[in-house]
Amino acid sequence: MSKKCRGELYRDPSNGKIAGVCAGLANYFGWEAWLVRILVVSGVLLGMGWFIVIYIAGWFILDKKHGASKKAAKKSKCNFNGSSESVQNDFAGESIKVKSRIWQSGEPPKQAFHDIRRKFKNLERELIMMEKYVTSPEFTVSREINKL
Repeated sequence: MSKKCRGELYRDPSNGKIAGVCAGLANYFGWEAWLVRILVVSGVLLGMGWFIVIYIAGWFILDKKHGASKKAAKKSKCNFNGSSESVQNDFAGESIKVKSRIWQSGEPPKQAFHDIRRKFKNLERELIMMEKYVTSPEFTVSREINKL
């Protein structure tokens, strides 16, 4: 049995084209926004006019996405079979979502690998700078002064 990990349903006008309803639905289900948009437009073109009514109702009923919910969404991890995995970087506060299926939101594995590699290189540079400082005479002098 798979564990469901979904946040709140909201509109995402910053990532949306008209009102952000499709972008909010895509975030809620963990899909790509373009897929939800294609499904809605296809439904309307194939004679399901009630999609327009539902979209307008969602526009008025759903709340806008706030900054606090963005941070909470970044910190939440949702790992289960057939879903995307999230790799959290505590130093940058950014997560990298790797998608396992084409319709899921996130990055393709190859792009995620390059992003993770870039982040580790930056962390390694910071670590080298810290090691240089700790092993320098300046640090020793500073430590001796603080002991006084």
